[in-house]
Amino acid sequence: MSPSFDDHVRAALDELPPNLAAALENIAVVVEEEDPDDPDLFGLWQADEYLPDKITIFRRPLVREFRDPKRLEEEIRITVLHELAHYFGIDESRIDELGYG
Repeated sequence: MSPSFDDHVRAALDELPPNLAAALENIAVVVEEEDPDDPDLFGLWQADEYLPDKITIFRRPLVREFRDPKRLEEEIRITVLHELAHYFGIDESRIDELGYG
C-alpha cells in the first residue's frame, strides 16, 4: 500500500532537523481538500494573535497538478517547507532563493 497524502505531510514534518522541529511552538499543521477562496492554492500559513498558528496543506490542487506519485511527494514536502518558512518570518523572495517558492 502506498503512503497517503497525510503520510507525506507527516513525513515532511518528521524529516525536519531536530533544532528546527524544536522551534515549532503553538502551531497546527492540517490537511484540507482546497481553499474555498483560491482552489489552486497549495498551502497557507495563518497567524492569529489569540490562536495557535495554522498551516494548511491543500490536497486537491496538489494532486491535480502533480500526477506522478514521486513528484507529488516532493511538492508536498516543498509546500510544507514553504509554509513553515512563513511561520519563521521568511518572506517570499527569500523562500524563492532557497528553492521553496
